Amino acid sequence: MRLLLGVVVVSGIYDVLLGGALLFALDEVRQLFGTEPPRFPIHANLNGLFALAVGLGYFAILRNLEANRWYIWIMGPVLKGGGALLFVLDFLLRDSPPLFLAFAVSDGVLAAVTAVALVRTAAGNRGGKGTAAPL
Repeated sequence: MRLLLGVVVVSGIYDVLLGGALLFALDEVRQLFGTEPPRFPIHANLNGLFALAVGLGYFAILRNLEANRWYIWIMGPVLKGGGALLFVLDFLLRDSPPLFLAFAVSDGVLAAVTAVALVRTAAGNRGGKGTAAPL
């Protein structure tokens, strides 16, 4: 369960920092990635608000990870895994900046590690019916 707890905390910090950057330092983020200012900055701000809410959600579930596995599945493997795929596709099909692939890597790694942690802890919670290694 320690692996799952660690993944949840890291994911929460990651999303809160990303959300805060998009909300409060959009120009700096844009310059870092070498992109033009967004035509409608509200879209970046809404993405920031979304990431911030997801990150805060990770911290809200810390008291009972087992009861909130659904949140971890949706925000981890589904959202971060889907995000990684979309970043790669956008790079390949729409010529987004190569530095955007850093998000593909970070989201993809978090999605994969989260899935592993969820599967391992699920096997361990079946009352000895699985062969999960101790965490």
